[in-house]
Amino acid sequence: MSIFTELPGGRSPVAQVLAALMVLMLSACASHPPAPAGESATAPDYNYVIGPGDTMEIFVWGNPELTTTGIVRPDGKFTTRLVEDLQASGRTSTELARDIEKAYGDYVRQPVVSVIVNGFVGVPEQQVRVVGEAATPSSVPYRQHMTLLDLMISVGGMTEFAAGNKSVLVRTFGGKQDSYGLRLDDLLKKGDISANMPLQPGDIVIISESWF
Repeated sequence: MSIFTELPGGRSPVAQVLAALMVLMLSACASHPPAPAGESATAPDYNYVIGPGDTMEIFVWGNPELTTTGIVRPDGKFTTRLVEDLQASGRTSTELARDIEKAYGDYVRQPVVSVIVNGFVGVPEQQVRVVGEAATPSSVPYRQHMTLLDLMISVGGMTEFAAGNKSVLVRTFGGKQDSYGLRLDDLLKKGDISANMPLQPGDIVIISESWF
């Protein structure tokens, strides 16, 4: 069966996706206030929250046979050598360590557990997403003091079809969504550091396409 099979209304799934992306790009070209800059826009200190796909090491002091590594499953759970289906997603490493200690208490006398996260994916609320004319559109785990320039380096910059100075940052704060204009051409092509800015967890960068 072809992916171009017609749906009711005469439009294929691919055509519908392309139409949705077109609306997204046109919206990104609308007028937006400049992006906030400076330390006042920097996200406050935060604790990393484990998410599906994260790689973890569970270390049990004095019980090396219980030390294990693994990946958090897509359902957000993690299985150790003694306990199945521990909820890991949405917990900090410290919170998960205490949960494991409590579960291990039935098998080990006064267990001392450390959880070490080695590979980071994170929950969606702690990712920064780049869509549109990025060289590699993707979701990137937010890290403390992350900037727009850091993000663009992570995704390999923009494509040749990008209209960098018409790009948009979408930010949600307190349940309210705002959008700000970005000057990615100035930042990446002219080295204008004034176009750089601090990012926050959950930010979305939409890189517009040039129509000329």
